Amino acid sequence: MNEYAKTNMKINMLSSLALVVCALCFSALIPLATPAPFLFPEAQSTILPDPSTFFAPNLLSSPLPTNSFFQNFVLNNGDQPEYIHPYTIRSANSSLSLAYPSFSYNSTAVSTTPFEADLTIFASNSNKNGHHVVSDFNDLSVTLDFPSSNLRFYLVRGTPFLTCFVYRPTSVSLSTNHKIVSASSASGSNTKFIVKLDNYQTWLVYTSSPTELIDSDSSTLSLKKISGIIRVAVVPDPDPKSEKVLDHFSSCYPISGAAVLENSNTLSYKFEKKGGDLLVLAHPLHLKLLSNATVLQNFKYKSIDGDLVGIVGDLWLLAPKPIPVTWNSVGGVKKDAISEIKSAIRRDVDALSSTESSTKSSYYYGKLVARAARLALIAEEVACSDVIPAIRTYLSDKIEPWLDGAFSGNGFLYDKTWGGIITKSSRTDPTADFGFGIYNDHHFHLGYFIYGISVLAKIDPIWGEKYKPQAYSLVEDFLNKGKQSNPNYARLRCFDLYKMHSWAGGLTEFPDGRNQESTSEAVNAYYAAALMGKVYKDAQLEATGSLLAALEIQAAQMWWHVREGGKNQIYKKGFAKKNRVVGILWAIKRDSKLWFATAKAKEARLGIQMLPILPVTEVLFSDEGFASELVNWALPAFRRKGVTDRWKGFGYALQGMYDKERALEKIRSLKDFDDGNSLSNLLWWIHSRSTSVG
Repeated sequence: MNEYAKTNMKINMLSSLALVVCALCFSALIPLATPAPFLFPEAQSTILPDPSTFFAPNLLSSPLPTNSFFQNFVLNNGDQPEYIHPYTIRSANSSLSLAYPSFSYNSTAVSTTPFEADLTIFASNSNKNGHHVVSDFNDLSVTLDFPSSNLRFYLVRGTPFLTCFVYRPTSVSLSTNHKIVSASSASGSNTKFIVKLDNYQTWLVYTSSPTELIDSDSSTLSLKKISGIIRVAVVPDPDPKSEKVLDHFSSCYPISGAAVLENSNTLSYKFEKKGGDLLVLAHPLHLKLLSNATVLQNFKYKSIDGDLVGIVGDLWLLAPKPIPVTWNSVGGVKKDAISEIKSAIRRDVDALSSTESSTKSSYYYGKLVARAARLALIAEEVACSDVIPAIRTYLSDKIEPWLDGAFSGNGFLYDKTWGGIITKSSRTDPTADFGFGIYNDHHFHLGYFIYGISVLAKIDPIWGEKYKPQAYSLVEDFLNKGKQSNPNYARLRCFDLYKMHSWAGGLTEFPDGRNQESTSEAVNAYYAAALMGKVYKDAQLEATGSLLAALEIQAAQMWWHVREGGKNQIYKKGFAKKNRVVGILWAIKRDSKLWFATAKAKEARLGIQMLPILPVTEVLFSDEGFASELVNWALPAFRRKGVTDRWKGFGYALQGMYDKERALEKIRSLKDFDDGNSLSNLLWWIHSRSTSVG
């Protein structure tokens, strides 16, 4: 090759290298597009309601809530009440009604009387056949519009006032199901009116512009043509100071409220308001967690969740106690018990390969997956590593068909209408998979799958990376922080950031509002999500899962766990005397029964609030005194005919919190276990307790 050719070759090589370098520099400046989140195959459900009936058109392009505090407002006729503290609110016939409920306590339930409107607000000449439209919603608020009436209601949780915006001059009527004893302006004011009813309630009516209150009849009042703001509030007690508090804060009203998940141990509320200082009511768990607040200790409203206390301010900071997110027991397994646990693990792992499950239920299948995952982590903790390959094979064989869409008889699908995962079985059958297709129990079912996936990704990182997109699609179905995280799923599908626990009811209309039975399965879902964050080194997912698990635990301890002698001061009289744990907690009711059992099944009530047994369970039941109360209350039911070892195992496990030796003896005698539990898991639990006899 001559020198000219050599020189040309060098120039070409340098030019190519320069182009490569420039391309690399350019790509560093312009990041690659993030791949779209994984979605399971899209399918059209035949059983889901049409959201366009009640949601404004501009909201329909985004995923919609399926377990919200206002869910009744968008189902069927939209006329079942919802509990928006401190009032029960009902929308019907182009009007909005509210009641300040009272509660009754007996040995089986805490309940309120059937809805009876204390006040109803409507346009005097409205079309009675019209219905409301949800024009906006957030974690702490929902806005209802009545287009034919020129009325808009800002329903913000915890406000003692109901706020109505009349956006065109309109005659507005106030009616009641009771008799009006008196109605008058306050000291000659034409912006404040006092209405007394024959049920001994006093209601205050405030208007932003002067108007006149006219008596129409003994149950109806009218405000002459008015535009602007109308606010109504019941006076919570006879103390004149309470009315003065309402007067003072009547001119500041919230339009909406949002909750912000700051980090692993901070939640904040931010209220959008008009006017000066904002008054909102806090329930007992708020008061326990608030870190910056001006509290009006003597200004209180009653509620089923305990006294609601006045808080001044439009920014709240709530700081729950962080929980440990660990794969294994917090305190470790006692060394002298390791051989017994290893022996049990080998038997349980052998049983994995020798038995085939016939279940196609997303719930029961998920429990089997999580049960095997527990065996892997226990084996890891007690250095029984020789069984882990068999567990890894079992888990991958069981999980992959659901993630690949190859499972015969069921599988995950995507519903675009509401924005979430459904199953093949539940796409056309509202009862299949415990109502999963109508968004019931999503966190329960998927929480078990997430736990199994997280453990498998831990012991087989290559598998974990392969199925990471599907794993995130599952967890974001119930733990999506919003559109920016994943535009395909609703925000925090099950978790209520005002009540600070989950709901499980889905798209079903209930007179008593949303409900949840098993708090421990809810804890499992968020704990499993935190573990997924840990295994994928996703600090944000780990922090969110940890925070929601911590809140769920504290809510369970406050509202599901019923301590002797009314120690938690929430439940009183007959209910507190006869019950140590709530069966089903509703928005406006507390039941001692379960969906699948009567109130007599105390063993099931204990078990459903404890399963699955995990390292985080010791945080949920950190109070050994309450554990003893609960076990002593439930143990007599273990002698009932038909009570199986499956339920007894949970009672004995809880007994191990304070009486390890007797609990261990009982556990060793068990012949059968819940399908999410095992002898290995119970032995691990007992031998990682710190106490022997309480």
